[in-house]
Amino acid sequence: MKATFYLIIGFLLLFATSSISSQEITSKNTNLQTGSVCIKCTPDLYELTSKWASEFSSLNPEVKINVSEADFGSTGFGTGGSLGFISGKATSAISNESNWKMVVGRDVVVAIMNTENPFSAEVNKRGIAQEQLAQMLINPQKRNWGAMLVNSLAEPVHIYIVNDETVKASLAKFINKSSIEFTGITVSNRDEVISAIQKDPYAIGFCALVNIMNESDQDLAGNMTLLPIDKNRNGTLDYMENIYTDLNTFQRGVWIGKYPKSLVSNVYAVSSAQPANENELEFLKWVISEGQQYMNANGYCELVGSESQAQLDKLTIASVNVSPVKDASQAGTVLLILAFVLVAGLVITAVVRNYRKQKNIAPDFNVSQTGFSEDTVILPNGLYFDKSHTWSFMEKDGNITVGVDDFLQHITGPVTRIEMKSPGETIRKGDVLFSIIQFGKQLNIYAPFSGIIKKQNVNLLSDSSVINSSPYEAGWVYRIEPSNWIKEVQLMDLSEKYRRWLGAEFIRLKEFMTAILRPESLESAHVVLQDGGELKEGVLGDFGPKVWEDFQTNFLDTFK
Repeated sequence: MKATFYLIIGFLLLFATSSISSQEITSKNTNLQTGSVCIKCTPDLYELTSKWASEFSSLNPEVKINVSEADFGSTGFGTGGSLGFISGKATSAISNESNWKMVVGRDVVVAIMNTENPFSAEVNKRGIAQEQLAQMLINPQKRNWGAMLVNSLAEPVHIYIVNDETVKASLAKFINKSSIEFTGITVSNRDEVISAIQKDPYAIGFCALVNIMNESDQDLAGNMTLLPIDKNRNGTLDYMENIYTDLNTFQRGVWIGKYPKSLVSNVYAVSSAQPANENELEFLKWVISEGQQYMNANGYCELVGSESQAQLDKLTIASVNVSPVKDASQAGTVLLILAFVLVAGLVITAVVRNYRKQKNIAPDFNVSQTGFSEDTVILPNGLYFDKSHTWSFMEKDGNITVGVDDFLQHITGPVTRIEMKSPGETIRKGDVLFSIIQFGKQLNIYAPFSGIIKKQNVNLLSDSSVINSSPYEAGWVYRIEPSNWIKEVQLMDLSEKYRRWLGAEFIRLKEFMTAILRPESLESAHVVLQDGGELKEGVLGDFGPKVWEDFQTNFLDTFK
């Protein structure tokens, strides 16, 4: 009854403000057709940004876009413009968490070789490990195909590098040095590197991806192919690593994270706050849709289709949040807002209550929607990690403290309950040790070693979320007296080696999460991934029990 009363009041408020709002909205639509946008950009993006500005203005003559260069690394956004386009070199503007940013394209450095290379079959089977490729760049003694393929071949590798500062900076980062001291052959432009590789079957070239793409069909120039990189360094090009069959597959693989990050730099749209100006929003929408056609011609890579759709969806939501009136009376605005909030709140409440009643779903936690990656996962030194996503630490009394690793708690999001065994129970390696639960959805965690449970963390029974907030300290699960520790600990990894293994798990996880979504859906791209291809925090939390069961099968049962 009370809800009905408030609903009637809300509709009366809407009716009372309709004449005011209609006039204001008409004014707004008129204002959308005229105005100017001031944009700053890093010097390397000036030609691309200017091209975008001129093409957009030709389609929208009433909107004038002024483009100027700026050093974002030292001056921020400067004066006269709140929207900017920057490359990965402007690190301070990108790393500033208070800034709004959105990926609009990429600059990818690739290694290429001749399709008639006599060792191409072996290369495509094994891939080239990152370390071997890096050693070849810095050590002339390693520039032979035997060193690349770990065999006795003595044929030399001829190296060509495009004389471009971005390419050199990426390669320096790839070999983990401040700069690259190169003694190979430097070529001036794309035509020279294409010619060199086409003529030399033993050559490897390094250049931007767009340098070797045909503008006509967006395919690689004739007689050359991408050199596959064995990212997980296991001596074979696994199925999940093989992104080199065609350019569409490759660019999607770059986005997901199957390619070395050091060879990829993003192009961002950046602002000191989320853009609210209607002209800016429309311009950004155009940049990530029709404007993508100008990326390759200006030396950059387009967004993949699903990613572009995700960014467009994000901006569409931002447009809805823009204030709908200009020069409105204060009273009319306040009434309109009150009416909208009241009606929308009641409708949403009714829908949510009905949905929860049907599905028996509890309220969700306020989970951070930031991304996480292999670089942000915490893996303290001195702990032993197991592929069951558990950690172990031997206490002074010889008992082993066990808990969940940081990787798994990031994936599940807030844990609402934990099922534990009782002290005194005997467990064997591979047995279910405990279960973490989120509103009825659960994952079974397997024992990394055998022993007798001496103590359980009873605090988790009343506050299981400590597993998320403090997985390595307050969130420990058991203390166990081991029965075969010396043998079973040999199967665990210390933090550095475990982090390398997690790198491959991140790739598998992104493949798994994107595969379960409908690719034609606008939600598909950003339900699991953030800008730059990072996974969302608590990514499993958005899915039901079936997906949790599939995750259990693919990521936990495999290693028990």
